[in-house]
Amino acid sequence: MSNDVCRIKVMVKNAHGMHMRPAMKFVDTATQFASDIKVSNGQIDVDGKSIMQMTMLAAEPKTILEITASGADCRQAADALRELVEDKMFDEPAATD
Repeated sequence: MSNDVCRIKVMVKNAHGMHMRPAMKFVDTATQFASDIKVSNGQIDVDGKSIMQMTMLAAEPKTILEITASGADCRQAADALRELVEDKMFDEPAATD
C-alpha cells in the first residue's frame, strides 16, 4: 500500500455547478484510479467515488473544492480530475459573471 497523497484545489467553472450529470462524470473518472479520492467543499468531506456523496456537496459555480487522492496513482488521479473540473468543465458551458 502506498502512502502517496496528492491534494489539489479546483474551481467549479461550468454554468450549473455540480448537478447529477457532472457528479457522475467525476465519479466515473475517479473510479478509473486505485487511489482513494476524497472531496471537500470546506464544510463536508465526501467519497469522490460515490455519486450519492458527491451530490451532497451542492457545488455551485465558482465553488472551490479540495480533492485529496491517496495511493500510488494519486498524481494521475488528481491531474485527471483537475482537467475534468477546470479545463473540460464537465463538457458543459462556462459560468458567466
